[in-house]
This record gives sequence, structure tokens and C-alpha cells, in this order.
Amino acid sequence: MSRASEGWQVGPAPGRGLRPGKDGLLELPLHVLRPGRASLASLVLTVVEAEQLHAALCYALGDKPAPENAPECRKPIRYPGGRQKY
Repeated sequence: MSRASEGWQVGPAPGRGLRPGKDGLLELPLHVLRPGRASLASLVLTVVEAEQLHAALCYALGDKPAPENAPECRKPIRYPGGRQKY
């Protein structure tokens, strides 16, 4: 979870992953914490916006080596119990 000014924090919602939304959009549930409150919100992206975010993250990571347990790009992650997430 990242920390913003004035005590706000935003990060992926625990136990929820990226999911397909309506009309081909993608929704990433976020957990938003601010002093005295917790909320859920979704970052809604088109496929083009998701690709732009993906490219920007790849660029930002640069030549840093991927952790051994990092998933391969564009392959689903399987969690214990058979659940699959982005």
C-alpha cells in the first residue's frame, strides 16, 4: 500500500484481483485508507490504458531483475485452493 500526503493510503484490495468489467473494460479493486475511514474503489481501464500502464511499469522497473517468484507476463497466477488471479 502506498502512502500519500495527509495520511491517505492506496493499494490493491486484499483478496481481490484485476477482473474484466463491462464493455471490455478492466477493473482493479483498490483499498483506500484515509484518517478514520476505509473504502473500496476501482481503477477502471480500457485495454489501451492497461497496456500503457503495463509499458510504463516495465519502463519504471528498468533493468532491475524480477524476483524469482514474480509471475510471467500475461500468464495467470494460480493461488492455493485453485483460485486464479491476474
